[in-house]
Amino acid sequence: MICTIQEISKMLGGNLIFEELSLAIKTGDKLGIVGRNGSGKTTLFTLLAGIETPDLGSIHFKKGTKIGYLAQIPTYLKEVTGHDVLLMAFEELVELQQKMNVLEKKMSQAKPDELERLLKQYGDIQEEFTLRNGYSMDTELDKVVQGLQLTSFVNRSFTSLSGGEQTKIMLGKLLLTKPDLLLLDEPTNHLDLFAVEWLEQYLVDYEGTVVIISHDRYFLDQVVTKVADLEEGELILYKGNYSSFAIQKEERIMREFQEFEEQQKKIKKMKEAIKRLRQWANEAVPPNPGLHRRARNMERALDRMEKVRKPLIDPKKMTLLFDAASRSGKEVVVMESVSKAFGDNVLLRDANFNVYWKDRIAVVGRNGTGKSTILKLLRGEMAVDSGVARLGSNVRVGFLSQHFEISNPKARLIDVFRDEVSMFEGDARHVLARFMFYGPDVFKRVGDLSGGERMRLRLAQLMYQDVNLLMLDEPTNHLDIDSREILEEALEDFQGTILAVSHDRYFLNKLFPRTAWLDRGDLTTFEGPYEWARGKWDELQVRRQVEEESDISRSSEVNQKNEVFNAKLKETTKTSSTRKIVSRPIEEEITELEKAIAILTEHIENEEDWEVYEQLLVQKVEQESALEGLLEKWLESS
Repeated sequence: MICTIQEISKMLGGNLIFEELSLAIKTGDKLGIVGRNGSGKTTLFTLLAGIETPDLGSIHFKKGTKIGYLAQIPTYLKEVTGHDVLLMAFEELVELQQKMNVLEKKMSQAKPDELERLLKQYGDIQEEFTLRNGYSMDTELDKVVQGLQLTSFVNRSFTSLSGGEQTKIMLGKLLLTKPDLLLLDEPTNHLDLFAVEWLEQYLVDYEGTVVIISHDRYFLDQVVTKVADLEEGELILYKGNYSSFAIQKEERIMREFQEFEEQQKKIKKMKEAIKRLRQWANEAVPPNPGLHRRARNMERALDRMEKVRKPLIDPKKMTLLFDAASRSGKEVVVMESVSKAFGDNVLLRDANFNVYWKDRIAVVGRNGTGKSTILKLLRGEMAVDSGVARLGSNVRVGFLSQHFEISNPKARLIDVFRDEVSMFEGDARHVLARFMFYGPDVFKRVGDLSGGERMRLRLAQLMYQDVNLLMLDEPTNHLDIDSREILEEALEDFQGTILAVSHDRYFLNKLFPRTAWLDRGDLTTFEGPYEWARGKWDELQVRRQVEEESDISRSSEVNQKNEVFNAKLKETTKTSSTRKIVSRPIEEEITELEKAIAILTEHIENEEDWEVYEQLLVQKVEQESALEGLLEKWLESS
């Protein structure tokens, strides 16, 4: 065991987070921790990382265990770059490398009697550097930079980076330290699809122990082999990936509910028997003490019985329903030859894109390629550089973004809701309760809301708007798994059109039968869900690469052949030029050109490559023209 958690309890702000929680983590485990927002997952991580201590119970680690956890983004000096931060993962190796550099300078200037001592010292340090894989340091760093897609900003000042960019750099540093116990809290946030895929494979191959908090079901399916479910302060461990866990949990709940119902029937019968025995004992003349004794024994047996707790079959969840009150025209979204760029960064190049009534289509691609820009162009927030981007007739847009714009952070939640939805305060409180805002929660300031709470507030507003096109920009961000599933169910029942930008592959595969892939300005539509489109996109990239390599190879072959042909032509015409200088007879110049034309004609007849054939033909025409000129001169002089 690398870590053993024994009956720990923890309270925060007067609230009991969990009580008598136990968990054993084996060396090499790939463990996922799931649970609703606020269930205590991150608190558990802070306890494992030693940032907090449990109120009761204990946590034991295998001796010498190195723990890796990103608690918060540290502050660095302005001149420190992202690359410098990544190098800090190799702090001890960098120190050894610096010592070797110093010794190399000393050895270059050392006297013979001192050189032997320096060589031994250098050899000892180099041996340690080699044993600790110091010479693969740059390779490891480059692998993480490429894998997490850090190339575009890794050499910039760390303090100038956005929060998401800083988080990615710190994730890279954490991976490079290679701790024995790696704690990852929502590691796929801020990563694009390709970076997530790379991280999945990295963690699958990781030799240490990995514990992951995540709401990304697809990611959990690919990486973890165990799932710990934290619910109502209780932690239950399941073997298998997320999909296996979901099946096992449902089976466990049904089994426990059946056991609960059977015990309740038994308890009811025992209580009825106790009541009858007492009634018979009292009605007997004289009263029957034996029946009273039997009733008391049965009552004690009932008290000693270990009660089966009623399983939490239907925990509090938000209620969501989108209603397309009116329909739009057949064409919902039209983009014709649309181009959009910011300076040299081309986001869209002659893009054509159509969405029709009741379509479900998702736009995917790397971060920064312009996916959200498409939504802005269609909503009129941004103008196209060229082409047409418009909505069809009678289209009413409902927009849901991961970025909830707050004009007044001090405004109350209920007031912000009623700004969009006209209703009395009592009715508004009733609606918000369906989105898990209970009692005083509705009076929270919106500036103090978590990402998940802001998303639930926006969903509540959206549900009461008359829309027939839902535009969704990363809608599952900040939502826990339960809320994601509720959102998916509501979208499945929606009778309008849905256009979404997302990197949640589980969400994409489940809801969207069409996929538009945006990459380097090109927008390609695939008639299939994400996983199918991913394979087709890979095939397309391979085909393009083969065509590019073929073009380069063909061009190179043409150039090589031309060099050979030109060399031969120069060789045959060199004498002609020399003869002009020494005033050789014009007949010999004609003879040399005729030889050159004969060589060209021979090659043309045997050439199978069309491009080479065309170039040789041009050269032959030029030579024949020159020959005609010489013949005219010869006629004039004869």
